[in-house]
Amino acid sequence: MSLRIAAIIPAFNEESSIGRVLGDIPKGLVQEVVVCNNGSNDRTAEVARAHHATVVEQPLPGYGNACLKGMEYLRQKPPGQQPDIVVFLDGDYSDHPEEMPLLLHPILEEGCDMVIGSRALGRLEPGAMQPQQIFGNWLATNLIRLFFRYHFTDLGPFRAIKWDALVSLNMQDKNYGWTVEMQVKAAIMKLKCMEIPVSYRRRTGVSKISGTLKGSILAGHKILWTIFKSI
Repeated sequence: MSLRIAAIIPAFNEESSIGRVLGDIPKGLVQEVVVCNNGSNDRTAEVARAHHATVVEQPLPGYGNACLKGMEYLRQKPPGQQPDIVVFLDGDYSDHPEEMPLLLHPILEEGCDMVIGSRALGRLEPGAMQPQQIFGNWLATNLIRLFFRYHFTDLGPFRAIKWDALVSLNMQDKNYGWTVEMQVKAAIMKLKCMEIPVSYRRRTGVSKISGTLKGSILAGHKILWTIFKSI
């Protein structure tokens, strides 16, 4: 494949799952996998390196902070070595890395700028998403449809985007609002977007966000704030 593809995986204490995530990425599809170690106090970084991933350290907590650090690493490469496409996925083994070609196909073959892996349209393992997650995704995507006329069904973390488009979005969010910021800005900039159904399973370990009441409240507030500030 002539296009350069990179994957960014934010990870916080994912020692038990990161090896499985990296092992399931189709061989030869991705030129570099960047694991953004978000202040882990376990062997996440060691396991990632053992699976031939590049590990960048981001001690500042926050999902968005980790993703931004991964982008910073890629941006520092010489222009000829920067990726053409970036895939984001989680390090907890809830996404199915082997489905990555499904995300890439609309970009490679249909000219899409960004493809969201929709858990709402795909195969959702019972218990993989908490009720508050399902409701929050439904509310947020309907608000995006109402205010920005873009149809999404999910704010899922498993997504692919052209590198130039990603850079043009000027991503800023440092924690819970990362995915919705990307989708709102894509709608404002009229990027060609698509959703494809993806599978989603119970994560390995305990969720740091949706698994706690505080995390769910903070995430919900940040998602709504991100939408309404952009209107």
